[in-house]
Amino acid sequence: MKPKDYEIARELKERLSGIIDLVDFRIFGSRARGDDEEYSDLDVFMEVEVLDKQLKAKIFDIIWETGFEHSIVISSLIFSRDEIEKSPLRASPLVMNIVEEGIIV
Repeated sequence: MKPKDYEIARELKERLSGIIDLVDFRIFGSRARGDDEEYSDLDVFMEVEVLDKQLKAKIFDIIWETGFEHSIVISSLIFSRDEIEKSPLRASPLVMNIVEEGIIV
């Protein structure tokens, strides 16, 4: 992973921490693996304590602003703790892969 990508993710996490309780925040995908290309997006996974429509909209605004400022597309997967622990997501191959291979920020 490139240091710049990690710094962008760290900045995003700091901004988000001001409005939500983050349970988990990870980078995954090509940038985390280091096999990205110039215009690859930065994939981030976050688990939050609670999530509703208004909060999700605020999160997406912060993600967009951060990506715009750094000229990068940030793609996100956002789930609540309940969704991760009490729904079929807990057995999702994607989520399990992110937990195993994603880079914690």
